[in-house]
Amino acid sequence: MLFKPDLNEKAKNLNKAASEGFARLASSAKRRTVSIAVAALIVVGVAYIVWSLFNQTVSSNRPQGGLTVPVLAASPRIEDVPVYLDGVGTVRALNNVTVRAQVDGKLLSVNFKEGQDVKAGDVLAEIDPAIYKAQFDQAVAKKAQDEATLSNARIDLGRYQQLALAKAGSAQQADTQRATVANLEALVKSDQAAIDNAQATLGYTKVVAPLSGRAGLRQVDQGNIVHASDATGVVVITQLQPIGVWFSLPQQQIVRVNSASGVGTLAVDVFANDGKTVADTGTLTAVDNQVDQTTGTVKLKAEFPNGSFQLWPGQFVNVRLKVQTLEKAIVVPTASVQRGPGGTFVYVIGDGDIVNARVVTVVQQNEKDAVIASGVNVSDRIVTTGFANLAEGSKVTISQNYQETTPDLAPRAKGGGQKGEKRRQKTQDGAATGGQKTDSGAKSSQ
Repeated sequence: MLFKPDLNEKAKNLNKAASEGFARLASSAKRRTVSIAVAALIVVGVAYIVWSLFNQTVSSNRPQGGLTVPVLAASPRIEDVPVYLDGVGTVRALNNVTVRAQVDGKLLSVNFKEGQDVKAGDVLAEIDPAIYKAQFDQAVAKKAQDEATLSNARIDLGRYQQLALAKAGSAQQADTQRATVANLEALVKSDQAAIDNAQATLGYTKVVAPLSGRAGLRQVDQGNIVHASDATGVVVITQLQPIGVWFSLPQQQIVRVNSASGVGTLAVDVFANDGKTVADTGTLTAVDNQVDQTTGTVKLKAEFPNGSFQLWPGQFVNVRLKVQTLEKAIVVPTASVQRGPGGTFVYVIGDGDIVNARVVTVVQQNEKDAVIASGVNVSDRIVTTGFANLAEGSKVTISQNYQETTPDLAPRAKGGGQKGEKRRQKTQDGAATGGQKTDSGAKSSQ
C-alpha cells in the first residue's frame, strides 16, 4: 500500500518557505537603505565642510569691520597739457633729381662715390669734349673772320662818306656801304651767339650736381656711350637735409587744424621705431586743398631738419601734430580713472581714510595722464592702485614707500628667515672653499 503525504502539511511547508524568503528580502532591502542613507550623510557632510572653508577664505579676503584696504594714492596737479592729433605718414625728400647727360659722348670719368654727399656744382662725371671743343673753336674763328670783314667795311664807309661830302662820289655808294657794315655787324653778333652756344655745349660735357644732397647708386659706368635721351641718367641725387613728411588726418580735423594754423606755426613730432621716442621735431608747411574721397582723409606736409639723418625717404613713421595747449588743466594718473555704468569716476579718499566714488569728466587721456574738466580738486587724494577689494565707504591705508621695492631678478633659495639666510651663506662659503681646494689640487698636480 502506497504512502500519500497529507496535502495540508505540504501547503504549510510552502507557506513557511515563502515567509522565510520574504523575511530575507526585507532584511536585505533594509540594509541597503541604511547604507544609502549613510553614504548620503557623508556626502552632505563633506560638501558642508568644503562650503564652510570656501566662505571663510572669501570672508578673510573681503574687508569687513575694521579691516583696511592697502592702496596707492596721488593728488591731482595743475599743468599745461598739449593736445595732439595722431597720424601715420611717409618720409619724402623735398628734392629728388635724376642727373642725366645733356650731350652725347663717351663717358671719360666718374668723379663721385655711391652714397657720397655732394654739393651743388660738384662735377660728377666728364664726357669726351673733343668734338664740342672743335665746334667752339670753329665758332670763335668764324667770328674773327667776320669781325675783320666788318672792320674793312667800316673803313670803306668812311671813305665813301668823305667822297660824298666833297661831291667826288655818289651818295648812293655811301648808303650801300653803310648797309653792308650793318649786315656785317649783325653777322658778328650771330657769330657771338654761336660761340655762346658752343661754349654751353662744351660745358655740358661736365655733368655737375644741380643741388646738394646724397648720391645714390651709379647708373652707368666709365667708358660707356651716354646720350641725352637716356632715361636712367647717370645718378640720382636726393636731398636729405631738410626732409619732408607727408601724413594724413581724418577730414573731421580739418577745421581744427586750419584754426590752429591761423594762430601760428604748428609743431609736428615724428616718433622713432619704438613708437615712444621723438626722433625729430619740425613744422607744418602745407595742407592739401582737397579731401581724398576714397579714404576720407586730408594730406598734410611737414618739414624736418633731420640733423642726424634719422629720417629716410620712403620710411613709414608715426606723426603727431600739436594743435592746442590746455593751460592750467587738472591732471591725474590715467590708472586712477575707472569706468562704470554711470560713466567715468575716481575714488576720492576723504576724512578717516574713507573712500567714496566721484563722477569726473575726462577731456583727454593717454597712457600716463588724464585731463579732468570737473569732479576733483587739487586738494583731493585719489586712489591710483588697489581697486580689487575697494568699494564705496571702504577704509583704506595708503602706502608711502611702494616705489622703493625692487623685483627679484632670480628665485630665492628655499628656507625662510635667518635659517634660509644662514643656509645660503653656508652654500656660498662651501662653494668658495671647494673652489680653493680645486685650485690647490690643480697646483699640486702641476
